[in-house]
Amino acid sequence: MATLAHTLGELKASGWQSTPVKEEIRRNAVARIAAGDALFEGVLGYERTVMPQLENALLAGHDVIFLGERGQAKTRIIRSLTGLLDEWMPIVAGSEINDDPYSPTSKHARDLVAEMGDATPIEWVHRDDRYGEKLATPDTSIADLIGEVDPIKVAEGRYLSDELTLHYGLVPRTNRGIFAINEIPDLAERIQVGLLNVLEERDVQVRGYKIRLPLDILLVASANPEDYTNRGRIITPLKDRFGSQIRTHYPLDTATEVAIMRQEARPGSVGDVTVHLPDYMEQVVATFSQLARASTQVNQRSGVSVRLSVSNVEVLGANALRRGLRAGEHVVVPRVCDLESLAASSSGKIEIESLEEGRDGQILDNLVKAAVLTVYKERISPDQVRDVIAAFEEGVVAHAGEDIASVEEARLVEMVPALRAPVLALTGGDESPAAVAAAVEFVLEGLHLSKRLNKDSSGTSATYRGRS
Repeated sequence: MATLAHTLGELKASGWQSTPVKEEIRRNAVARIAAGDALFEGVLGYERTVMPQLENALLAGHDVIFLGERGQAKTRIIRSLTGLLDEWMPIVAGSEINDDPYSPTSKHARDLVAEMGDATPIEWVHRDDRYGEKLATPDTSIADLIGEVDPIKVAEGRYLSDELTLHYGLVPRTNRGIFAINEIPDLAERIQVGLLNVLEERDVQVRGYKIRLPLDILLVASANPEDYTNRGRIITPLKDRFGSQIRTHYPLDTATEVAIMRQEARPGSVGDVTVHLPDYMEQVVATFSQLARASTQVNQRSGVSVRLSVSNVEVLGANALRRGLRAGEHVVVPRVCDLESLAASSSGKIEIESLEEGRDGQILDNLVKAAVLTVYKERISPDQVRDVIAAFEEGVVAHAGEDIASVEEARLVEMVPALRAPVLALTGGDESPAAVAAAVEFVLEGLHLSKRLNKDSSGTSATYRGRS
């Protein structure tokens, strides 16, 4: 900051050139694309779908509207756009609307430059401060977005006709930056009309003042497709003024879902207890979400957010942690018995469609079982467990569940040597009691769901035995 210009004269001498915000974003996007870099960090699964469309929109200088169900990273993408702005931008000192020193807009800035010339003081604004956002609510007013007369300034002795009596709204205050409106269909139609000039003529007018505020702004909006058509709507003239409309989506595969979970989930370890989450249990959580998105018993119009996967994996780790604390174990690995905890983290994020009351829990339980079976079939081949089934048919009985210590459950590998191969395939060679116990329980549950073993359940405890 010490090397940046402090007056208009110094700014001119430095050779700084004023650039429209869309051109600035376009220039920085071109540099990243040419270098093979991603536009944003932390947005996964959109590399071949959403991102090419967004790159096209930015290169074309378009205002953009994102359509997508809840939990599809729309807001994250919008907020990440600030990374494509220059790090610092000069403004006329004291300006409320980020006046360009070379082309001031507000009366304050015009008067200051006219009075002081090259001695006009300059301030620098960081790119993070060039972003404005408004959640569209029914009570949003034109004054919130565009501006209003400030009665305090009038009371101080200024005339109503004085431009200095204006209190600028969120849009003018984001001049030379990015302004976002989330859930734009919820914005009253008469308020949407107030944005028409912003998108086309690039200016705003406040009440009856004979002024125009030519704005330099990138306008971005988000909407849920269901809200778009039913709960609210975007008026046709406003929709027509957005240059690009981009549709987002949920992760297309479990690998992407797992990557998002790993990125977003909070660590489950605490104090002296360490929680290790095996990859096959991560797959179960991700597959649960994927199956929910394809289920006819789940309301697909409301969507199944990725937040479901993140919350579920956090609760899964938390239940394992609680179990480890009670058992006095220092290393715990989530087991199949911990999956029962997903009911609490899933119920509020999935809307069940059922003709019978009270079946929500059963439907969620069936989805969990289907996820376990799906991952089991992917990870374990029938040849690996043929001898395991034979051992249970000969009379082996296994006890599992939350009340069984990891060391005790891991001893089953010694009782049934045939379990060692599938268990080590799941643990990747880790022979710690917690890892082995979790893998053993997963194999037994997979065999039960495959109708190869019987299972008697009582609360969080289970007993597995041969079907004969």
